[in-house]
Amino acid sequence: MKTDTLFTKPISKQFEFDAEVAAVFDDMLLRSVPYYKESQSLTRRFAINALENGGIVYDLGCSTASLLLEIERMVAKTENVRLIGIDNSAAMIEHARKKTEAYGSSIELFEGDILTFGYEKAQVFISNYTLQFIRPMVRDGLVHTIGENLNEGGVFIFSEKVVSEDPKLNKELIDCYYDFKKVQGYSEYEIVQKREALENVLIPYTMNENMQMVKNNGFKSCEVLFRWANFATFIAIR
Repeated sequence: MKTDTLFTKPISKQFEFDAEVAAVFDDMLLRSVPYYKESQSLTRRFAINALENGGIVYDLGCSTASLLLEIERMVAKTENVRLIGIDNSAAMIEHARKKTEAYGSSIELFEGDILTFGYEKAQVFISNYTLQFIRPMVRDGLVHTIGENLNEGGVFIFSEKVVSEDPKLNKELIDCYYDFKKVQGYSEYEIVQKREALENVLIPYTMNENMQMVKNNGFKSCEVLFRWANFATFIAIR
């Protein structure tokens, strides 16, 4: 796994999921997202629970397909399960294909736009820190599309960075997160550089805004599976 050192030099552009990011993305996730392995373990568990009778799993913004590979290892290939990953980054899909080919995986990968993809009826949709990169004016429409393409009783499991409705608490949550990143080996300079690169690219909602968004789009319920400071994993049931 290549170490993330992207922000040790001055930034020249806004953050994007290009070849440079794809090359270090697995390390970036582990060192930038608190308790990433634990939240992904919960995502995997509840996704597999929903696949008791088979079905399609879509991973929106699948990056290097690590989560789909973990799910595949736990469901027999002979079972009636299809695992589909979609990402609009050619570099991410290239890395994902190399990994899936190395494991002899049957995961289906598509370079495409999750806003316009032609979905089939599915049992599970997963979105790991992806909605926050979708512009708010079309984010609600994507969640509506997800709801429309889930079977009754199907689940939408998504993780997001969240903001607090209280300005003082929000600052404290950000400070807490920056301290976490320092413990992971990121310098103050790297933290500031990445924050500036993500300005106006990553647009998070509050906890309530995320939960209300899914409830407004055909989901019976939405619960928080995991939260650490300003990072949360939700499960919504169709």
